Amino acid sequence: MFRLPAKAIGALVFFSLITSINANGQITASKKETKPWYETISLRGYMQVRYNRLLESNPKLKNEQGDKSWGENGGVSIRRGRLILSGYVTDRIYFYIQPDFGSSTGTTLQLFQIRDAYFDLGLNKKNEFRLRIGQSKVPFGFENMQSSQNRLPLDRADATNSAVSNERDMGAFFYYAPSKTRELFSALVKDNFKGSGDYGIFGIGIYNGQTANKPELNNSLHIVSRLSIPMKLGNQIIEPGIQAYAGKFVVPTENRNAGVKAVKSFEFNDKRLAGSFILYPKPFGIQAEYNIGTGPRYNPAKDSIETRNLSGGYATFSYKIAGKKKDEVFFPFTRIQTYNGGKKHELDARTYHVREIESGLEWQFNKNFELTTSYVLSHRRFEDNKLKSNDQKGRLLRIQAQINF
Repeated sequence: MFRLPAKAIGALVFFSLITSINANGQITASKKETKPWYETISLRGYMQVRYNRLLESNPKLKNEQGDKSWGENGGVSIRRGRLILSGYVTDRIYFYIQPDFGSSTGTTLQLFQIRDAYFDLGLNKKNEFRLRIGQSKVPFGFENMQSSQNRLPLDRADATNSAVSNERDMGAFFYYAPSKTRELFSALVKDNFKGSGDYGIFGIGIYNGQTANKPELNNSLHIVSRLSIPMKLGNQIIEPGIQAYAGKFVVPTENRNAGVKAVKSFEFNDKRLAGSFILYPKPFGIQAEYNIGTGPRYNPAKDSIETRNLSGGYATFSYKIAGKKKDEVFFPFTRIQTYNGGKKHELDARTYHVREIESGLEWQFNKNFELTTSYVLSHRRFEDNKLKSNDQKGRLLRIQAQINF
């Protein structure tokens, strides 16, 4: 009886695993097995619980767009509760869905509401050119792009965040970044340098203009563009940027007092230009932005909403300190901010004069739990048709516990 040597048998078994015979009897290489898309998606998220009233000196001092639990009748609150479902359907199609169960409407808290729901279509093999369609962040400002999971101050700055409430809207955006830069964007978040994420070095797009989860109220889309380029300088990384948007904003009926005056359509020109400069914390960091523009703003002298100028910005200084334990990190920080303008998303497009300094410490026990405390000295004058001569000063100690999973 003829017997094959053991080595030959092994070779035949190996060969049979990597080849197959087609209908014509030809031997062809077998196709590489790939997992179906639903086995490649990921689920992650974070939750923030806050209390803002320690050492509070003035309960009438508030920050509605930042955190509604400031001031009188505020208590312990779930500021954010995010679940993020994302993944690649194919090599060129990526989806991202992020609901939040920390949303609120009126006196109802902890509502489940969509924050992001979009897909990216890669326009080349490396996905360096992408088209993003759906509800996502509007590419205006670094801090607006930066996740609240990574940001040091507990709220975004008034000057830049007043541009887009919740930072999001329905639209279509084109992004470009070379592969190496996309890897850098990812590393700046993954390696705990408080990055903004990957919104390309260049972005341009259109969006409704009334912000996330709100219906469009006119026939005019907003247009936005952003250029932001990270650069390595020795051991340091800087990221200068510039961005602008323009459109027409309609103050919705539910955001108007009955007696307030305005043009009949309640439609106003809405445009801004902003500059950004980031020095990533290695270990000292600077994050600074300033914007100018025009938009709807309440005028107390005329008791009317008008298109008026706005300006303001902030500077955040930080330092990254490694702890003694594994994954333990400390981030002391101070932010100075100023804003003189309207907030189109609030009642009567409230007029604001803000001067504020916030100093705090983020203590990351590990990758899954962190605690932030900050002391705020604030001077806010905010007025609408019913809230006249409202000039508030005060201080408070804020505390936030955050879990990441």
